[in-house]
Amino acid sequence: MTHTALEKTYYAATANPSPNRSALQGDVHAGVCVIGAGYTGLSTALFLAEAGLKVVVLEAVKVGFGASGRNGGQLVNSFSRDIDVVEKQTDAHGARLIGEMAFEGNRIIRERIARYDIQCDLKNGGVFAAFNAKQMQHLESQQKLWARYGYDKVEMLDQAQLRNIVRTDGYIGGSIDHGGGHMHSLNLALGEAAAIELNGGTIYEHSAVTRIERGANPVVHTAQGRVLAKRVVVAGNAYLGNLVPELAAKAMPCGSQVVTTEVLSDEMVQDLIPNGECVEDCNYLLDYYRITGDNRLLYGGGVVYGARDPDNVEAMIRPKMLKTFPQLKNVKIDFAWTGNFLLTVSRLPQVGILNNNIYYSQGCSGHGITYTHLAGKVLSEAILGHAERMQAFAQLPHYPFPGGRVLRVPFTAMGAAWYTLRDRLGI
Repeated sequence: MTHTALEKTYYAATANPSPNRSALQGDVHAGVCVIGAGYTGLSTALFLAEAGLKVVVLEAVKVGFGASGRNGGQLVNSFSRDIDVVEKQTDAHGARLIGEMAFEGNRIIRERIARYDIQCDLKNGGVFAAFNAKQMQHLESQQKLWARYGYDKVEMLDQAQLRNIVRTDGYIGGSIDHGGGHMHSLNLALGEAAAIELNGGTIYEHSAVTRIERGANPVVHTAQGRVLAKRVVVAGNAYLGNLVPELAAKAMPCGSQVVTTEVLSDEMVQDLIPNGECVEDCNYLLDYYRITGDNRLLYGGGVVYGARDPDNVEAMIRPKMLKTFPQLKNVKIDFAWTGNFLLTVSRLPQVGILNNNIYYSQGCSGHGITYTHLAGKVLSEAILGHAERMQAFAQLPHYPFPGGRVLRVPFTAMGAAWYTLRDRLGI
């Protein structure tokens, strides 16, 4: 992906003012060096800066360049695989800890927005829309599962109730998470970056890390400088490349496509999502959409395995948008872009520590906004000497992609095609 690609996004075009940060030059010292100024890195750095540590963040391009400045902007609780899957993959203590954390990322984001007065068009309400009876059963089970962990803000919706919220005829029902919501993704990242600097942290942009010199006191190298640190946090996710080979081998970058319409009239918005909730459907390869703060429809979906830039994003997404909302057939698309997320085989995040001083979190598997903010708290806790919650994530099992790095793209696409067929058949 080219370094100019962010300029094509709706988020970049409507971003709050933000300073141009200089590239790292020469040597600097830090208690913690964070690699990546997306949500994981920003959240970790902010917690550590608030705790009084000297934090340096290195960003290859600009704050929010990766998935954090390109995503659908939806605050969705839990993880890409829900708590019931976690319960089957770890012991009771670990499952309880992770289950209790499933709603924490959402709270962290809201606390950050309030504390630092981040202007990011925060709007409440998140809808899950079902196409068939099997998906409705899943939503009913999810409501009960989340209630078992103390979360009671989900309300089931029949077809008529959902039709009053989302003016389309394709769904048979759904649910609404009154504690969910959506916001301007890049403005959230920019606000968090400013908060890091307010708390004494330093962010260098255009400072891609070329290598990590491991040891008792790791040294992080860029083209023109070095950070001599006591600890390192690796938070590059799908944009990390092969900087840490043992992490690159565990996950696969994938691309998701998003479009944003021209500004819509108030009357048109009332004919789409009158109360302004965000929506995602229940398919394996799901579509997601919402009304932005300036009355556009933002619509995303589709997955490109291996994170290739598709030739024509609008051609991929517009048919999906029009299937959902035929009333938009004459509406112009103003922005179309792609962004990468990192997929794991389990679709659960990978968290841990290398060489006793290199911490990492990766592999949100398309469910990263709330999780990454939680990850920042969990990693910062571990760095500050309280590693129990990080260890709960670290104990989750992870598997190599079938076919290795050469065949992982076609094998994963074949698996996705199977699940998509099951979605269509409702089995």
